[in-house]
Amino acid sequence: MGDPWLSIIGMPDDSADALPPASRAALAEAEVIFGGPRHLERASAGTRGRAWPVPFSVEPVLAERGKRVAMLVSGDPFWFGAGGSIVGALDPSEWRSLPAPSTFSLVANALGWRLEEVTCHGLHAAPLAQLRAALRPKGRMICLLRDGDAPAALARFLCEQGAGTAQMHVAERLGGSDARLRAVQADGYDLTDVQAPVAVGVDLPDGIGLPRAPGLPDDSFASDGQITKAPVRALTLSALAPRQGDLLWDIGAGSGSVSVEFCLAGGRAIAFEQHAARVENITRNIADFGLNARMQAAHGRAPEV
Repeated sequence: MGDPWLSIIGMPDDSADALPPASRAALAEAEVIFGGPRHLERASAGTRGRAWPVPFSVEPVLAERGKRVAMLVSGDPFWFGAGGSIVGALDPSEWRSLPAPSTFSLVANALGWRLEEVTCHGLHAAPLAQLRAALRPKGRMICLLRDGDAPAALARFLCEQGAGTAQMHVAERLGGSDARLRAVQADGYDLTDVQAPVAVGVDLPDGIGLPRAPGLPDDSFASDGQITKAPVRALTLSALAPRQGDLLWDIGAGSGSVSVEFCLAGGRAIAFEQHAARVENITRNIADFGLNARMQAAHGRAPEV
């Protein structure tokens, strides 16, 4: 393992006293400690503490290369955590990770849910529409949210998707002495004073979610009528045979419906379209299906663009 200068430490929500010995030793040896204000306070970082910049960046950590540095993150650094944001810029000999139980594990244990049967979502910066493809009858989700206002927004989203009867388990500051767990139905959401860090476990009702087979109904998409109709689209997707991570160039995309379904199957897509109004529809469909990270629209004529 060598002698890495950077220790990425999973931090529980109560205090540094709850850390295992190796994590406490790394904190004690650190010349510089990066973390959120809550973590820095609970680790008694004092003058060694450096708060994360807004917007988030790992550049300040990289600038301290050569010193003993500790990064404090919530739970498991590589489960929707900041660990994955920095190691690509480092040699494996430069860092070590000292994880704690993830927030997903804490929520699942608080609710008695089998974690392997739950879908997990990090939504600190991602749109709630990203959840659309994960909705399924009687399914369960755990969502990490950005702040105390986000659970109310999640409740509104669930209602818009026909899941107003979903049970929401709002988990605040799990792992610490001020942890709180409250349950509320999405269409009756009335919780106030929700404290971050917050995660929500969602028990979904029956009869919701997108079909898993290709060929979504045509009215699922914003369109001016220029759309590959559902039966032809199903055959097209079957022939394209998308695999996880595959990239599709959709030239003359129309509404972008083929690209959307390609991405819902795990791929990525660039939708080329020369008509500005249709590009607007493609952009709307990207947002409605929560595919901003997988799909983009390119306005212009082929092959110039």
